[in-house]
Amino acid sequence: MKFRKQNAIAIMLVLGASLASAQKPKVANAKLQELSAASGLKATVDGLVQKQAGPLWIGYLIPAAAKERTMCCFDSVESIARQKANCCMGCRMESEKGGSFNGTVSDCSPPEPLPYAFIFFRAEAKQITKVRVYSPDCALDFANLPLYWLEDVKPEQSVELLAGMVVAENAEGTYRKKDPAHQAVMAIAMHDAPAADTALEKMVQPGQRESLRENVAFWLGVERGKKGLELLRKYIKEDPDDRVREKGTFAFSQSKEPEALKELIGMARHDQSPHVRGQAIFWLAQIGSKKEAEQITAAIEDDPDTEVKKKAVFALSQMHDADAVPRLINLARNHKNPVVRKQAIFWLGQANDPRALDFLEEILTK
Repeated sequence: MKFRKQNAIAIMLVLGASLASAQKPKVANAKLQELSAASGLKATVDGLVQKQAGPLWIGYLIPAAAKERTMCCFDSVESIARQKANCCMGCRMESEKGGSFNGTVSDCSPPEPLPYAFIFFRAEAKQITKVRVYSPDCALDFANLPLYWLEDVKPEQSVELLAGMVVAENAEGTYRKKDPAHQAVMAIAMHDAPAADTALEKMVQPGQRESLRENVAFWLGVERGKKGLELLRKYIKEDPDDRVREKGTFAFSQSKEPEALKELIGMARHDQSPHVRGQAIFWLAQIGSKKEAEQITAAIEDDPDTEVKKKAVFALSQMHDADAVPRLINLARNHKNPVVRKQAIFWLGQANDPRALDFLEEILTK
């Protein structure tokens, strides 16, 4: 009996060690040092950043929604093609070429989506210059630089640290896409923790910089599920600024919540601004099912603004729905508005579809 108990303990220790190993990134060419952040994440990170002037990386694990996706990077267009054909080839962390992607393009993903991701900060000259988030399937090459891997990181402290970066950059008026603050918003959104919703809600409210609100709205749609949709309804859909609502239509289109589509349709039909209605129609087209095609056709019929009608015809031409070309042909033949007929004919001329060619031949040879 004692022998069995000892064996069971040994097996549990091996499994525990394997799990811990599985929850660490695939690292190459790094001067790796593991540290505990139990005394506080911000204090630990600040201490490391101030420790040396030369470049270094700091990383740790965060809880993330288990989704079928890859967060990795590429060094060139050619490498993206290779990755799609085979497998995520990993990131050269010090490369200034290429960029990052977030999607389902990797054959390296585990059989089941994993409920965590990895955050990395690059620091140089005693300040953080980059924030990156990667999924476990992405192999990372650190070009022989120091990498401090932090254990005992609390998700709430991670969100607080990242939110501090956003607030600091936004206050200085330097919020740009390549700034750490812009990258930090995405990193916050990846946290599967209520603290992330609280932080993002503060950032999306009126009074914040427009570019920040736009970025936050996007990630609310992409990553934050029902809570994200709730915040989009509260702070974006009813915003008095037409430009904010126009940009917000994209965020609604990115949400996977069923109610998000209803909100987008509502904006396409009822928003007071023709620009917002037109943009909502455009994003409906990108979703691209028969239901969206019907909504766009309804906008062509019912919207009082001619420019919105023109945008709706264009949106219809961009759909991949099988009925899009027949709908355009019907508009070109029968619509009472000559502007709509003209637009439909123009976009049929751009379509690589034999049905469109037959129709154009018909009207040209009459």
